[in-house]
Amino acid sequence: GNINAGGGGVNRNVIINGAMNVAQRGTSATGLGATDGYFTCDRWHFNGDSSNGGEFTMTQDSSAPAGFANSLKLACTAADTSIAAGERLQIEHKFEGQNLQTFAKGTSDAKPFVLSFYVKANASATYAAELFDTANSRQMTQLFNVTTDWTRVVLTYPADTTGTFADSNAEAMHLIFFLHAGATYTGGTLNSSSFASAVNNQRAAGITSFFDSTSRTFFITGVQLEVGQNATEFEHEPFERTLNKCYRYTQRLPHFDNTSGNSFAGLLPIGRNDSTTVNSSAGLLPVVMREDPAIESQSGSFRIHHANAVAAVSQAIEIDDAICTRGLIHFNSTVSSGLTAGDGGQLQQNNDADAHVIIEAEL
Repeated sequence: GNINAGGGGVNRNVIINGAMNVAQRGTSATGLGATDGYFTCDRWHFNGDSSNGGEFTMTQDSSAPAGFANSLKLACTAADTSIAAGERLQIEHKFEGQNLQTFAKGTSDAKPFVLSFYVKANASATYAAELFDTANSRQMTQLFNVTTDWTRVVLTYPADTTGTFADSNAEAMHLIFFLHAGATYTGGTLNSSSFASAVNNQRAAGITSFFDSTSRTFFITGVQLEVGQNATEFEHEPFERTLNKCYRYTQRLPHFDNTSGNSFAGLLPIGRNDSTTVNSSAGLLPVVMREDPAIESQSGSFRIHHANAVAAVSQAIEIDDAICTRGLIHFNSTVSSGLTAGDGGQLQQNNDADAHVIIEAEL
């Protein structure tokens, strides 16, 4: 049998979107390298440095091992062989403390971590997977190898009786994949035996540089982090469950993949004109977000539909912070003229099926 220290059962995987099935922001992003952010697959964050000389494209890709449909792909588009000390290419997943209580970290009953995932690349390479306890500045890193075939990697991290995770919605830990790093992170001896106080130059020693050639690719999927010494099979879950978990951190409005060709979908169900130029629209969110959301980005053309007439939105949409909560979104939209104060008016796409607003409550 596969006996874990307190693991097993359903909901054992604390990774959200480990199969890379959800990509609300889009399926491709180009020219990445120096600017941090969430770009394609939900919950997977790119962390770089302004001194990075290399660039890459990130995509949700259909190449995947048996039993999976998607992966996260990185493809180098600009090489960087003169590596500054502070450079880094990290793909990371951030955790709330309240979602990590099962590991009992920082107590005498602390449990080990076991990480598993599937990877492949265009050529053999060595990269690093780090668990970084941001709440207590403690970390441990394991190296892993990739080849040109899909392989499953299993890495174990022993229990840590130092440093508890707060039972809150605040950031507590990162899973970080180091694919490229300068001497600031590679100049020491890798800390790979146990959790210890973080020393930067011990975090990624011994890795290959993803930016050493424009031929470099890296694919990953089936990421699972669970309690125990032995990895279990990847916990597949229905798409809608993964999507709802992602909604806690990011929501794209309108809430659908617009494949029907509708170019006038409403972003929110109800609205009222506050003046001749300002409309207030509101709606309940399908999932309560981690904290009060902010607008991350907006794209496309919008309008206010009112009294059988339309008025194009002329400025960036804004969240009304005085009214918005984690479960309610409230947008203020400005037009040049034509609204009637007190009348109803709905915020819609303006003959633009891809027009959308991304709201976020990310860690």
